[in-house]
Amino acid sequence: MMISMAEIQAASILIVDDQESNVRLLLRLLTEAGYTNLSSTMDSREVQALHGRVRYDLILLDLQMPEMDGFDVMGRLKADVSEAYLPVIVLTAQPAHKLRALQAGAKDFISKPFDLLEVKTRIANMLEVRLLYQQLARHNEMLERAVSERTAELRQSELRFRRLTELASDWYWEQNSTGDITQVSGPALEMVGLGMPAFLGDTSVGGAVGWNEAERMALHRKITGREPFIDFGFSRVNADGSEQRFRVSGEPMFDECCRFTGYRGIGVEVTPLAADKSLVQSE
Repeated sequence: MMISMAEIQAASILIVDDQESNVRLLLRLLTEAGYTNLSSTMDSREVQALHGRVRYDLILLDLQMPEMDGFDVMGRLKADVSEAYLPVIVLTAQPAHKLRALQAGAKDFISKPFDLLEVKTRIANMLEVRLLYQQLARHNEMLERAVSERTAELRQSELRFRRLTELASDWYWEQNSTGDITQVSGPALEMVGLGMPAFLGDTSVGGAVGWNEAERMALHRKITGREPFIDFGFSRVNADGSEQRFRVSGEPMFDECCRFTGYRGIGVEVTPLAADKSLVQSE
């Protein structure tokens, strides 16, 4: 990110001083330095309202003024929650006021009587920082909007994927990072005849009678290792001696911060008898 001198000279500046001679001096100095967006007031009570309307890039603020001094002005500006950055350079002839002014929120100070070179240098430096701050804020806002839009697109894509996989398979499943089944669609439980944890290779689940143990262990290793797999085949022998064969494909899921959130996948029964029944029904 870079800020050009033209951008600095086009920044909006408010001069606040109860001494007309000081206001005229600063206006002339800044005009001669190429600044084109200058305003001024000799009434410190107007500053908060003026800044609320204009949002100045820089306020040159005298500290010693009647009615309301510069410290009170900064207190009111800081009370505005929409202003995260207080763009104030204080003008003071009192060295003891400098530290207090910085503690009150001022970003810099200019000593009176004015050193013209110091005035121009501090103002230019302050404006460069202010404009960089605004540029960074806009960039972050654009980035947040892009992330939000991308997240919405991913959610829509996820929904389309889920619908398509449900249509292209006998069942679809999702499980969270701890292995708990969070979603199942399709007649998986009826087809497999066991709870989904046993089906997905959880060897801690009892009642896994009939499954090919080597195949179950191999599938379990893939899931615990967070590996994607395609058309993994396994089978079980039912109580009546008939055999069921299945193919399952799955992939690990991660969130936008690359944290593992679980697994999702699809499964189909490829038992020859089931295929024959499907063919007869289609005819």
